[in-house]
Formats: sequence, C-alpha cells, structure tokens
Amino acid sequence: MGTNRENGSLYTKIDGKVAVVEFGHPASNSFTSELLGRLTAELDKLSENSNISVIVLKSEGDRAFCAGASFDELVAVSNLEEGKVFFSGFAHVINAMRMCSKIIVGRVQGKTVGGGVGLAAACDYVFATEASAIRLSELSIGIAPLVIAPAVERKIGAAAISELSLAPTEWKNAYWVKEKGLFSKVFDDITELDKELDFFAQKLAAYNPDALEELKKVLWKNTSHWDKLLLERAAITGKLALSDFTKNAISKFKK
Repeated sequence: MGTNRENGSLYTKIDGKVAVVEFGHPASNSFTSELLGRLTAELDKLSENSNISVIVLKSEGDRAFCAGASFDELVAVSNLEEGKVFFSGFAHVINAMRMCSKIIVGRVQGKTVGGGVGLAAACDYVFATEASAIRLSELSIGIAPLVIAPAVERKIGAAAISELSLAPTEWKNAYWVKEKGLFSKVFDDITELDKELDFFAQKLAAYNPDALEELKKVLWKNTSHWDKLLLERAAITGKLALSDFTKNAISKFKK
C-alpha cells in the first residue's frame, strides 16, 4: 500500500511465509510521524498473521537505509505535547518490533542515522552492506538519542553506545557495527546481500513457527518495562527539541 510521497510510502509483499515490509521517503528514507504510525500498525497486523513466520524490514533505493526522524516535522514542534507525540513515533515502532511474534530481519543497504540506528537495533538479525556506516547525530542538533538508546544498548552495550552518541559527527563503519553486534553479516554489495538474505529468510521461515516465537520472547527478556520507558524518554526528548539550542542548530543544519 502506498501513500503520497510527502509522508513517504509503505509496502508489504508476502512471499510464502516471509513478509517483506518496505518503507520509503524522498528525504533519505526519513520518517514522518504518519509513516511511523503506519509501520507500527503494519507490524502489529503481521504479528497476528499465522501464515507468516519471518518479517524482512527494508527501505527503498540503493543509498541511505534511514535518515531517522523527519527534519521538517522536528522543526515544526512548538510545544511539549507535540514534542512528546513526535518522538513517541519511534518508541511505538521499537515496541511493536519487540512485541512482534515474528522474527524480524533487517536489510540495511546504506548509511543510517539516529532513529534509523534504533530501527536496525530492534531487528532480531541484520544483513548490511559495506556502505552501511552509522551515526547518532542527535547531540549535534541539541537533542539526545534517548528513545532508541535501550534498543541500541541492548545490542552493543554501554561503552559502544557512549562512543557512538558522544561523537555525533563521526561515522562508524559497517565492520565496527558488526564487531559490536548490531549487524549480523556484512556484504560487499547489495546484490550479494539480497541473494544471501533471501536464502536466509526462506530457511528461517521453514523452521517451527512456535519455536521461533518462543525464542523471540527469550531474546527480548527483561524489556517489558519499555512500554513506559520509551514514552518517558520521548517526553524528555520533546522538551529538548523546544530549546533555543535545538531550534538554532536545526535552522543552521537546514541551510
């Protein structure tokens, strides 16, 4: 199902027991609130679909995987409630991925920033290309990666998330990301990645779906408090987004 390009697009294609969910936006596959809401609803729907066992999450094109939250919407945040609602978008998606009964395999074909890193971290297994460097740029625009931190830290640990978030202008290459445990496999190019990913997803989908579901619960143990935690973090981030520091940084960034 597509939508107008301004809010991005979301398509789901089901191939046997594998559902491929593809999101896209002209601004480097960034997320508007509406698109985040639609992705959350789609993951909830697929979680209930007994005909599928595996979800592949991917984005459009052959360049950036995801540039995080929509800059235009971030600039437009004008009060605390709007700020909380805006940053809750990623909170809801991460919680939907966590609670989803299906194994989610991420396909990261290029650079990933901010909320996009959180999205990749909330996948259960991630295929990436060599071009898939990551960056948590939040501090450079006056906010902090608070909402996605639990998902990222769960994969790479406190030391690595410190290294990543405190150097907001520095890219970490795909091999650093794999070494830290956020990427499972790194390939030379997209063609090779897609061939291996397709093989992997079909193989995974052939296993006992009940076993996959029980394993997923175990992999995400001790995260049930995230329902509340991520929304609290969204409220704090919303407050930071209203600061003069952030407004100035963003307007400079946009120019």
